[in-house]
Amino acid sequence: MIYKRVPLLDRHLERTFMIFSYLAVAFIIFWGVIDRFVFSNQQPWSTTIPPLLFMIMAWFGATYNVRLRSHLSFSEFRSAMGRKGQMACLCLDNVLWMAFSIIVIVTTARAAALSAANFQIVLGTDNTMQWWFIITAPLAFLLMAARVIENTLEDFKNYREGKDLIHQAVIGGGE
Repeated sequence: MIYKRVPLLDRHLERTFMIFSYLAVAFIIFWGVIDRFVFSNQQPWSTTIPPLLFMIMAWFGATYNVRLRSHLSFSEFRSAMGRKGQMACLCLDNVLWMAFSIIVIVTTARAAALSAANFQIVLGTDNTMQWWFIITAPLAFLLMAARVIENTLEDFKNYREGKDLIHQAVIGGGE
């Protein structure tokens, strides 16, 4: 419902997380190379923060691609199927993505809580907590679950109205 009420979030939320995470990783690596080879120095966190940011980028990227249906879509194969077969495949996709989201939400929320309870810090830092990064996983997959519900409602609406169910997926394409 939030996506429908705030179209700006619907269009830009996941992409914003992806782009800022990617830019942060690129900047840290870029500066790390300059720091190492020009100033003969290296920040101790320069090799631990980028993988955490990359994971954030990947989680939100998966959410975004579920919405665009460009994640494992097999659209050429599904286009050759009948409407009932297409709808069955879309329902199976939605059930599997929802199950996957629930599993990830539960396990990563526990991991984030455990990390926070144990005051785990990111290696190479003095006060950057690991749970600040880990908590983004259940948040990203909560967004994915919302996208799955959105896709399911759209699928049933298209099925009832006789509209095309399968569209050609374009990675990085617009909505």
